[in-house]
Order: sequence, then C-alpha cells, then structure tokens
Amino acid sequence: MDFLVAFDPIAFEIGALKVRWYGLIIVTGIVLAYLFAQREAVKRGLPEDFLADLLIWAVPMAIISARIYYVIMKWENYSDNPIDIIKVWEGGIAIHGALIGAFVTAYIFCRIKGVSFLKVADITAPSILIGQIIGRWGNFVNQEAHGGPVSREFLESLMIPNWIIDNMYVQLNGVMTYVHPTFLYESLWNVIGLVILVMLRKANLKRGEMFFGYLIWYSIGRFFIEGLRTDSLYLIAELRSAQVVSIIAIAFAVGMIIYRRFIQKTSEHYTD
Repeated sequence: MDFLVAFDPIAFEIGALKVRWYGLIIVTGIVLAYLFAQREAVKRGLPEDFLADLLIWAVPMAIISARIYYVIMKWENYSDNPIDIIKVWEGGIAIHGALIGAFVTAYIFCRIKGVSFLKVADITAPSILIGQIIGRWGNFVNQEAHGGPVSREFLESLMIPNWIIDNMYVQLNGVMTYVHPTFLYESLWNVIGLVILVMLRKANLKRGEMFFGYLIWYSIGRFFIEGLRTDSLYLIAELRSAQVVSIIAIAFAVGMIIYRRFIQKTSEHYTD
C-alpha cells in the first residue's frame, strides 16, 4: 500500500487553487460548533448576532496565534528564513495556540460588549469540543498527529474500520509502519466529554464551571495522548509543550472552581 495515496489531501482544484480536505474539515467543525452554540446562546439570553460577531474576530486570531505558538516552539526552523513564518499553507499550527488566541479574543470582546466572559465560555464549551472532534479528522486525511509504531493486529483489536487502519500505514523514520491513531483517540475522548458537558447543563453548575470542566477534561486526555505522538512540540529536552500546557490548564481550572465556590462564594449559575 502506498501511504501517499491512501487519502488524497486535495479535495478539489479550481484552476491553480488547491482546496484541501483539511481546510474543509476545519471549516465544517467551526460551522457545526457555531450552530450548536447559537441555539443555546439565544436560549440563555445572548443577542442573536453575538456569537457570529465574536467568530469574526476569534477565528482569525485563533489561526494567527496557532501559527505564532508553533513558530515559537519550532524557531530553529524559521530563524534563518523569517519569511517562512507566513507560509501557513505549508503546515505548522498548534491547537493550544489557537485556544489561547480564541479565549483572549473572546475575553476582550465580552468586556467590550459588557457580557460575562464566563457565561459565554460556559455556553460555548461543548461547541469547542465539537470543533475539536471534527477537526482531528483533518489530521487523519493528512496522515499527521499520529503516534508511534504498532502492529496491524493491535489496530484490528481496537475494532476500528479497515479504511482507518489502512490510512495509519505511514512512513516513520524512513520505514513504512502502522502507527497509533492518536487523532482518533482524541476525537473519541472529546465525544465523551461533549456528552458529559451537555448532561451537566441540567445540573445548573456555578457560572464558569462548564468551561473549567472543559479545560480539565480536554487537558487530561491531551496529556496522555500527547505521550503517544511522534510530532510533539518540545519546550526543553524531552518536555512536551502540550503536556506542560495541559497540566497548567488543569491546575488553573481546579483552582478557579475551588476559589469561586469556597472563597468568592459566587451565587451565579449557568442558567442565570
């Protein structure tokens, strides 16, 4: 099997323009996430155009920050050729950078609009998972963000379709081998998280706890899945940046839940 043609990353071409499946999948994830959040936002009293206006700012800033994060972590690849920094189409973005950029943008936007950031974050937390669930399949098409070597027998034991197994046959260190479908692990982990967060809406948690719950759930999964990947970004030596950020996110979220519940004793709830 030739791994280069397992799945064509090019969806279609318009003249010299090549439209990639990765981009289409990411856009699909954003649209579905928006539609899911929009219904809840209106139900919770936000203006009908609030989320659409927020996306106009948040999506570009997420892309820019995702690229900046990646470039910082891979500066040795760009220090001699800074012009390559803008070549996003050649690959090189990081989801943690995207999340940081989107959250900062949303916080500033909410402050300007006079709306509680935590209220918006609670409403959109499940939708963020939707975007991540779908977005990881872009990595599948590109045969990237995968793990280390495994046997085909191991993949078959996971009871996943052959078309996924076949696309996990890649060139790793110059050798064709089957690899961990870490994109799938993360996607399924986020599906479970989505179900949990949607169910927690009925629990009427304290304001912010849906969002903090998202940070905790996603970060736990990402920490362990990152340990299987072969393309990790590193801070120093064997210190994987995604795992460090995950630990920080978990500590922050747990700390905020404790602070708001037992020290600040906030009376605001999700449905307020």
